[in-house]
Amino acid sequence: MLARRRVLLIVSGSVAAYKALELARLLGKAGAEVTGLLTGGGARFVTPHALQAITGRPLAADLWSLVEEGEGRGHIRLARTHDIVVVAPASADRIARMAAGFADDLAGAVLLAWDGPLLVAPAMNPTMWGHPATNANVATLLARGVTFVGPEEGPMAEAESGVGRLSEPPAILAAIERVLTDPTHGAPDAELEAALDAAIAGISGEDAAPRGGADRVTTRASSFSASSHPEAPHHLSGAEVHASSFSASWSSAAAVASHAVAGTASGALPLAGRHVIVTSGPTHEPLDPVRYIANRSSGKQGHAIAGALAALGARVTLVAGPVNVPDPQGVEVRHVETAREMLAAVEAALPADAAVMAAAVADWRPAEVATQKVKKGEGAAAPPLALVPNPDILATLSRHARRPRLVVGFAAETERVVEHACAKLARKGCDWIVANDVSGDVMGGDANAVHLVSAGGVEDWPRLPKGEVAARLADRVAEALR
Repeated sequence: MLARRRVLLIVSGSVAAYKALELARLLGKAGAEVTGLLTGGGARFVTPHALQAITGRPLAADLWSLVEEGEGRGHIRLARTHDIVVVAPASADRIARMAAGFADDLAGAVLLAWDGPLLVAPAMNPTMWGHPATNANVATLLARGVTFVGPEEGPMAEAESGVGRLSEPPAILAAIERVLTDPTHGAPDAELEAALDAAIAGISGEDAAPRGGADRVTTRASSFSASSHPEAPHHLSGAEVHASSFSASWSSAAAVASHAVAGTASGALPLAGRHVIVTSGPTHEPLDPVRYIANRSSGKQGHAIAGALAALGARVTLVAGPVNVPDPQGVEVRHVETAREMLAAVEAALPADAAVMAAAVADWRPAEVATQKVKKGEGAAAPPLALVPNPDILATLSRHARRPRLVVGFAAETERVVEHACAKLARKGCDWIVANDVSGDVMGGDANAVHLVSAGGVEDWPRLPKGEVAARLADRVAEALR
């Protein structure tokens, strides 16, 4: 999805700037061409050598450098040769400069000359994030169509905790992918523009004038802390969220305009108000205190699906088997080990609007579990291993008294993939089967080629990064529930 896409990564002054190096690495791994741009503050936390080494491209830093200008790294050239600009981390100062339109350094000049997709990942102290000035600055950027990802809630560098933590690089990467694949990104919205004009007219006392095509408004927004004002919206986590409500009592025109935008954008996220259960990873079925039966599932696909659903506004309950991948942001996670524990956790999470059973659940478990380690006798034959079937979580959920409206199963096959998936669809009673061939490097890998099997037929999807598979499936779930 990001192959050959050109990304300008602006790194501003924040202690979280070290995460920009990981983001640059992930972008490069996904095939993107990344150009780094260090602000003066950013260079105090990340060295130019480190960022240039990871991107493999000349760095941009100085507005007045004749060398950079001559080599095509001047502000106008940078603003014309990229597909997206990402500011990560975005400090409170950088957000204020963006809102005011300052162009006294290279980053400011590029941003002022830029008219394409712009993604901002804030990072700052919770009190700074919750300050009315920051809220007003963010509202101004929202009204201009800027997309925000984060910030998240968690511990901060100053031994404090709250909303202001930079989103993790995988979440920012997912947001970049979604912005670049959103066909409506930046498109004019007449209803939102009218609301914004009316709000501004109410402050100025002038009649609202119709907007031209250049004054675009989108509803992408970030989460806001409720700490600075009793009517300020509460924190919303997830890779991308839509415009939240602002208090009209703020005297700032930007705050009132944002409140008007929020009124028209209410419930705009396609899965807002929906509850989706996702299972992910393998299960471990113990033989004795140290051995178990398992499979090679990494949980990457299931966790990506949970994150993609949360990004569309769903309340997601992720039931995860033993995995080494981090929990997705904005998702409730219930960690389990065995198939029976997974079934119990799924049933406890009901009711739900949809369920995506992506876990690779062990079909069998040992009939007896030894209480002590089974010892290998010298020259003795291997002990017999009696197996019994595990509960069928997908079939149980498909026939449950509180069955979700949409139940999606997965089929990991090594031969006759579609044929086996069609049979599984009929046998289990679910609505869809996502089938894939796992005979290669799919389990534990970063890409997947799937077939979406339903009563209406079979859709063959090309080999894609697992994040893109997750985004496509989340969109399909949203369409089905709509």
